[in-house]
Amino acid sequence: MTNKLLEFINLHNGEEDKRKVLENVTSNISFRGSNLWILACAIVVASVGLNVNSTAVIIGAMLISPLMGPIVGAGFALGTYNYQLLKKSFKNLLIATLVSLFVSAAYFFISPFKEMQSELLARTSPNIYDVLIAFFGGLVGVIAITRVEKGNPIPGVAIATALMPPLCTAGYGLAVGNYHYFFGAFYLYTINCFFICIATFFIIKILKYDPVKTVNARHEKQIRYGISVMILIMIVPSSYLAYNLYYEKKYSLDVEQFIANEFLSKGYTVIHKETVFNAKPKKIELGFLTKKFNDDEIAELNNKLHEYGILNTELIIKQDVIDIKREILKEIGKQNKNLSEKDLMINKLNQELAEYKFDNLNIINEIQILFPDMKEVSIGKHMINKDNDSLITQTILVYKSNKKTARADELKLKLWLQEKLGNESVEIIRYN
Repeated sequence: MTNKLLEFINLHNGEEDKRKVLENVTSNISFRGSNLWILACAIVVASVGLNVNSTAVIIGAMLISPLMGPIVGAGFALGTYNYQLLKKSFKNLLIATLVSLFVSAAYFFISPFKEMQSELLARTSPNIYDVLIAFFGGLVGVIAITRVEKGNPIPGVAIATALMPPLCTAGYGLAVGNYHYFFGAFYLYTINCFFICIATFFIIKILKYDPVKTVNARHEKQIRYGISVMILIMIVPSSYLAYNLYYEKKYSLDVEQFIANEFLSKGYTVIHKETVFNAKPKKIELGFLTKKFNDDEIAELNNKLHEYGILNTELIIKQDVIDIKREILKEIGKQNKNLSEKDLMINKLNQELAEYKFDNLNIINEIQILFPDMKEVSIGKHMINKDNDSLITQTILVYKSNKKTARADELKLKLWLQEKLGNESVEIIRYN
């Protein structure tokens, strides 16, 4: 039974001749002539797709991209201690990366549309899922390459491992001068390269490809030691990176659960939320629509963080209205960095309208209580031409009364309004 199971999952079934596989891998490494043109065109297509937020176009660009070649070649070289192949793979990967960055940056620089679309934004912050996709996508890719029947996996691997979009996003970051986007996207691209390479290395070891032999035994030993060190250099940081991304994702989920259980389930409306993961201690900043917390409640909530596995973290609740408004406006500003002229004009007109609009109904209600004889009270701000060479803004109150209001009452109302509005220029007008 065990033998049948092992035979069932045996990777050697349907395996292509190892020499043919190595020849095929080596031929796909080089970026000269047509390969370089195909890469440049694929980069332009991917950049257009990211620019217009078209997932279909981005997928098409990934299908025609030859970027996987040198990465798989590096994995083969590590698995077979082939120093020459490793050097050639790294050299061509560097060429492909620089060409891709140059072409995408040039496209976004000349493109009139530079708004940050969701497809671009999705490639600026890698997470644990990107590691899993790159690793298992790389496994599928190298398994397909080593088969006699290549089948359907190769196009799917090109889409899943997503090497093109982060490179194009890095080019976008260079073109618009946003280095946060550049480093975030290039970081994602590096993760994909590392884990595809490591996945290839593992499969080559499982399939027992023969190490490269050299005439000089001493030189061969040096190469083996050098490549072994490089494997460690790749695997150890990659494992640490994967753990950090996993921990960050778990931390975010714990924070969401904490907020849901302690606030949302109790009917509190959260209008500001920010998690600062890289601070020491980490910080969770929250702002609420109406709910106010005293110091004892905040201390108790900080203690509850441990119950959710949220360690080394400080909960900060912003309760000052001005602070909350500032944070909300800052968040809106991040999402709307490129306001059009129309938006700016509307904003300016709203500000000008606010200078003349009077919508304080409480004052009108108070006037009718304090001065019951005054009916149909109306208040507004008016621009008045004074002395033909200056304009002043004056608050004017108009009212109707069947009885003649005493001058003392009007003066009293005027002084009361000036105190309420903080405005010295108030005029009272009565009509029958």
